[in-house]
Amino acid sequence: MSSISKEQAPRITSEQVEHIAKLARIELTDQEKEKFTSELSSILDYFGKLNQIDTSKVEPINQITGLKNVVRKDESKDNISDARDKILDEVPSKKGDYYKVPKILE
Repeated sequence: MSSISKEQAPRITSEQVEHIAKLARIELTDQEKEKFTSELSSILDYFGKLNQIDTSKVEPINQITGLKNVVRKDESKDNISDARDKILDEVPSKKGDYYKVPKILE
């Protein structure tokens, strides 16, 4: 694996750092702008090295834990309506199949 030369690697400009800082709503000194320009460029250099790795024989992975989504069929249960009726019989105030509550907004 060869390293990317500085001429090939994308460089971050001071203007781009200023734009990123503006989006993040942070103020940077000239010294910080220079520091982040260098650091962000180094990060891009590293990604350039990663792009050189041959991954053509590597299978894509979309799940690493081995867990499976276990779902059941969504079915209505007969006793649910009985339970709903029992609950509605116990509420202090109802209208049809709904709880009636005091109005809170005018």
